[in-house]
Amino acid sequence: MACDKRHAARGRETATVIRISQTARLWAILLLAVLAPATLSAAPFAAYVIDARTGQPIYKQNEDTRLHPASLTKMMTLYMAFTAIERGQVRLDSQFTVSTNAASEPPSKLGLRAGQRIELRYLIRAAAIKSANDAATTIGEGLAGSEAAFAQQMTQMARAIGMTNSHFQNAHGLTQEGHYSTAHDMTILGRRLFYDFPQYYNIFSRRSADAGIAQVASTNKRFLDSYQGADGIKTGYTRAAGFNLTASAQRGNKRLVATVLGGTSTAHRNQVMAQLLDAGFGRVPNRVREVRPAAPALLATRVVRRAQVQPSAAATQPDPQRLVLTASAPPVRVSRAVAASTAAVVPAAQPKPVREAEP
Repeated sequence: MACDKRHAARGRETATVIRISQTARLWAILLLAVLAPATLSAAPFAAYVIDARTGQPIYKQNEDTRLHPASLTKMMTLYMAFTAIERGQVRLDSQFTVSTNAASEPPSKLGLRAGQRIELRYLIRAAAIKSANDAATTIGEGLAGSEAAFAQQMTQMARAIGMTNSHFQNAHGLTQEGHYSTAHDMTILGRRLFYDFPQYYNIFSRRSADAGIAQVASTNKRFLDSYQGADGIKTGYTRAAGFNLTASAQRGNKRLVATVLGGTSTAHRNQVMAQLLDAGFGRVPNRVREVRPAAPALLATRVVRRAQVQPSAAATQPDPQRLVLTASAPPVRVSRAVAASTAAVVPAAQPKPVREAEP
């Protein structure tokens, strides 16, 4: 009898060791899969995975390294647009006028013409689904009066929602001195889009959409179609950045958000993302106490370019309180200092009940 008990105990210990070894082997294989291709890339590699329900990290690699976000920048542009809509500053059917600056942006683009007027809903679709640079610039200029002013507001909003290592210089993400973010910050932003704007979040899972002047196809279609449970969020690519992706996926009660920066190709980026998410789903518990992110303490200035947008009455009412924030410093490696700037901000409005929306 005693011998049988010893054998049973030894068997349980062996099973435990095997499980631990299998888990360690899984993460070792995953790390090699991430590192090996990245050594061939011109862009540094970074990755960050969180349990979206709690915000707790699951996997980290160079997560706080300041890198080029490329078109992941448009997630913040869209966050600002959704904020403006919910505050009554603009509507989805507000008409924005395309500037010469916006029309001259390089591809990817919708094909907007200088002087053209187009509804905000179509600009949102083009920026989110096609990753159109001309649409993103038109959103920024329409909301803040200029792309530079909009970039300041983007940076201040980033600070307000916990993105401590991001600084924006434009609305589209094309490489520019002093424009940077991290895998950590982009993952935080992805989680914010899901929790702060559930009424608009469905746009990130669309494979195509009518953008007013053209039907646009998703740059993220391959990953959405190939990974079970994926429902967003945004791709990005420039030569300096490599192939980037912030993704969200749900399986049962579990939801993960992750960012990969510096992939060597679309296929490599998607493969690494799938491996990270697979490993993450295997690690997180099925049920946890959900911890939703707190509402941002501050929101960007209520500035509307009235020559372009027809604001609601709420947008022109006097602000009850005005504060000043200073923009963040540039990354250490930047040789030319980025000029510090300030912009007025107002306290965040209380969250509104979720309603169905069709941006």
